[in-house]
Amino acid sequence: MSDADLKQTPLYEAHLAAGARMVPFAGYSMPVQYKDGVLKEHLWTREHAGLFDVSHMGQARLRGADPFAAFETLTPGDFTGLKPGKQRYSMLLNDAGGVVDDLMGSRPDDDGLFLVVNGACKDGDFALIAEKLDGVAELERLDDRALLALQGPEAAAVLAKHAPAAADLAFMETAAMTAFGVDALVSRSGYTGEDGYEISIPASAAVAVWDALLADERVKPIGLGARDSLRLEAGLPLYGHDLDETTSPVEGDLTFALSKRRREAGDFPGALRILAELAGEGLQRKRVALKVSGAPAREGAEIADESGAVVGVSTSSVSGVDGKFWEFLKVFYKTNHVWSSQIVTINLDSWKKISPANQQAILDLAAKLQPTFWNVSVEADQTSAKRMIEGGMTMIEVPPAMLKDMRTRTASLEEAFIGRAGPAAREIIVAYKKELGRA
Repeated sequence: MSDADLKQTPLYEAHLAAGARMVPFAGYSMPVQYKDGVLKEHLWTREHAGLFDVSHMGQARLRGADPFAAFETLTPGDFTGLKPGKQRYSMLLNDAGGVVDDLMGSRPDDDGLFLVVNGACKDGDFALIAEKLDGVAELERLDDRALLALQGPEAAAVLAKHAPAAADLAFMETAAMTAFGVDALVSRSGYTGEDGYEISIPASAAVAVWDALLADERVKPIGLGARDSLRLEAGLPLYGHDLDETTSPVEGDLTFALSKRRREAGDFPGALRILAELAGEGLQRKRVALKVSGAPAREGAEIADESGAVVGVSTSSVSGVDGKFWEFLKVFYKTNHVWSSQIVTINLDSWKKISPANQQAILDLAAKLQPTFWNVSVEADQTSAKRMIEGGMTMIEVPPAMLKDMRTRTASLEEAFIGRAGPAAREIIVAYKKELGRA
């Protein structure tokens, strides 16, 4: 595809004005990086707030008598059980159980099911949905809307100035609201492993919203290069690289998106294959995360064992920031046999620096949040992790050799607590930060 054939998002001129280097991506001319470069953009997003133009992605509404039940005929997710204000990650599956695309489905309001799919797949996805659900549900493409992502530990404070209602959202929650003087669909989610938001707005308002956010000194524009390194560092897959139509959700390590009700019913495309793989039958490959020394194994590189036998292939790679990747130990907290989508990340190095009284205050607060996924970063040993889970939390002991096979999805400790528990949590968080010298 020539440059003349590439599409442009509503922010194309804004990217050029900001000094972006533009590259072809998903049929669009998109910014791969700005003047600071990929590494600085990566670190800025981890420490402050990064602004991404993701308007190339596909947005649509699915409506009808029961669009949620209709959508379940194409996916393995529980959409009839999706409550208003909630969002769910899922996949379109083919009849062989392969992933056609991964996507987000949500209920920000009463107007059916709001869908966001990958830009490179959107034409095929929307054609497939319209064809398969013809006469049952109606799909409306929202090509007149732009999509921005604001990601990083300072994202919540930045967006609160323009959309106060966004501060009330917890991870994977969504709402229709007025923001920047226009109608917006805002979800607390993203693709970086950080706390943050995705903001759907009319395309006509995109430049004004972009400029308003960049006027805040805590925000910088971030390109596709850092978006890729951030998502890979967080263990998140990229369709077309880590997933394709031959890859099942089990092979792609996405079994968390196979709802319990749907597994029991076995009523989704490719269920025979997928349920067999879940039982350990016929599973030949699986996506794993590897920590490597030296230069990364570039995409497409074959991975061999000590005998020289090829055991896999690299599907995505990136040099680790500061020469290393994070490793994570997963700890679960369960109440009333219901899992929450809320995720909290605690760095044990920081945890060990705060007083026992403040540690207990945070644990007491966590107990009030109800079921929560905890991702605890691994340090020298597991002593502090064991202290954290006394009195109700259950530790899953993981041999160090298996850590490379684990992945995580993270959210900011501060905003996860405050978002779920309300303003009363802020005093505890302030005390936590003061002890670490961050207040």
